[in-house]
Amino acid sequence: MLNLARLVFATAAVVAMTYQFAESADSDFQRANFFSFFTIQSNILGVAALYLLVLVPRSRRTPLADGARSAAVLYMAITGVVFALLLSGLQAELQTTVPWVDFVVHKLMPVVLVLDWLLDPPRHRLPRWTVLAWLAYPAGWLVYTLVRGASVDWYPYPFVDVSRLGYDGVLVRAAVLTIGFAAAAGALLWLGNRRAR
Repeated sequence: MLNLARLVFATAAVVAMTYQFAESADSDFQRANFFSFFTIQSNILGVAALYLLVLVPRSRRTPLADGARSAAVLYMAITGVVFALLLSGLQAELQTTVPWVDFVVHKLMPVVLVLDWLLDPPRHRLPRWTVLAWLAYPAGWLVYTLVRGASVDWYPYPFVDVSRLGYDGVLVRAAVLTIGFAAAAGALLWLGNRRAR
């Protein structure tokens, strides 16, 4: 039943993202923008994690698999929390103007990934440095966003919009978010290690 649910929710996310892409990305620039959203990237990782859980039984999961799956859970949780706190009501700017798509990628999938992780926790205990590995991806996304934004004058979210906030404003907000991300990653690692043990 759990694997069936994973297939259903992962497929729903694929359909939602495909529909939104078809609706909003009618130029090369818009297509690149679509895949530059952290929401879309984290949903793609979440879908991949759910499909892999169906294909790889628990007894065959390696520490690397547990770490990668937990990373996807962390990124989806970040997506849900940041959307709820900072981005709710900005669907037009986020290219998720279709209500059911907005619900799937911003609300449903974060809950699904976290609940799935709680119901079927990691098999292996992970080392403390795993937190740094998990945080490398959001840090890389920020660097990519700032470099691309300077080139094309477009930023996916208001809190990374250099044209509005300046680099100082963006970096201050990024520092605050990083502290929150690190705390969430540490909590996820602690809980995962307790459940695995």
